[in-house]
Amino acid sequence: MKVLVIGGDGYCGWATALHLANKGYEVGILDNLIRRHWDAKLGVDTLTPIAPIHQRLQRWKDLTGKHIDLYIGDINHYDFLIKSLRDFGPDSIVHFGEQRSAPYSMIDREHAVMTQTNNVVGTLNILFAMRDEFPDCHLVKLGTMGEYGTPNIDIEEGYIEIEHNGRKDTLPYPKQPGSFYHLSKVHDSHNIHFACKIWGLRATDLNQGIVYGVLTEETGMDELLVNRLDYDGVFGTALNRFCIQAAIGHPLTVYGKGGQTRGLLDIRDTVRCIEIAVNNPAEPGNFRVFNQFTELFSVGDLAMMVKKAGTAMGMNVEIDNVANPRVELEEHYFNAKNTKLLDLGLQPHFLSDSLLDSLLHFAVKYKHRVDHNEILPKVSWRR
Repeated sequence: MKVLVIGGDGYCGWATALHLANKGYEVGILDNLIRRHWDAKLGVDTLTPIAPIHQRLQRWKDLTGKHIDLYIGDINHYDFLIKSLRDFGPDSIVHFGEQRSAPYSMIDREHAVMTQTNNVVGTLNILFAMRDEFPDCHLVKLGTMGEYGTPNIDIEEGYIEIEHNGRKDTLPYPKQPGSFYHLSKVHDSHNIHFACKIWGLRATDLNQGIVYGVLTEETGMDELLVNRLDYDGVFGTALNRFCIQAAIGHPLTVYGKGGQTRGLLDIRDTVRCIEIAVNNPAEPGNFRVFNQFTELFSVGDLAMMVKKAGTAMGMNVEIDNVANPRVELEEHYFNAKNTKLLDLGLQPHFLSDSLLDSLLHFAVKYKHRVDHNEILPKVSWRR
């Protein structure tokens, strides 16, 4: 099977491309490399040093003998996109090629517009390319659990049965996104759903939780293949930030009360979920939604886990509750379903099994690369 990974130079995309190639798929990466450019503009860098894409791919080929095709360009440019698709001829398209940071989208008008234009237009271009020339291709699109928000009812997988005034229907689950980034993902979901309905396309929307971890079987083969680890206030997740803060002796910065609860999963489970979706494509005309996470934790839970693990490693770890730069509920009900990928064979890794040997290990190993000016948040939802 031929799988094109759009955004294959990014965090999830790079690990996925190597995993699929290692499993025997014919893999191509399409990426405009803008993620590296955003780091440069923000003046931040990943904690782990990542090699240029050509060097990465050459090292992969030297180690495994497996070639990965590379297409450098922007999916917002339709001519480039369709030319690349014609050249590669994918059976499945795995779409990671979007601006994925909520804080980045909230910096100002320019960043909000760029996020929505980049994400929505790029996905629309893929849908039209599939309609016109690749109608049998299966789109595996990375969504986000953030589309749902924090409703006071259970979160189903994409759809919910509603009874109103004596009548029933199954409808898309209501969306309550919390940033311009999350809004762009909602727009994507609506556009893909519509395209499947009217053109008979097939697509799987993977509403992914927060991903953690650096190593997969493939990215751990060589230092030139190592994945990125973002810890700054724009692209760094709470768990990443806590691990780096513990390593450098900075108090863990819990936003607000710390009751914000989210789904999380190991990067090793992300690549396996993609493989499962690719191997079990949606039927023509079907827009399928899987909630892609393995565990639920609050921000306060994560801070306590890092404190406990750090203390066991001899660190002096303190926790500070700081003013929340986001507009969000800090205490809420959160119960999300995640059975569909488990039913298809996902065998999860759990955070308690990987925190010490992965995240904190890398945080300590590379703590000399930490920019202490990037520890505290700089983006506010309110301004």
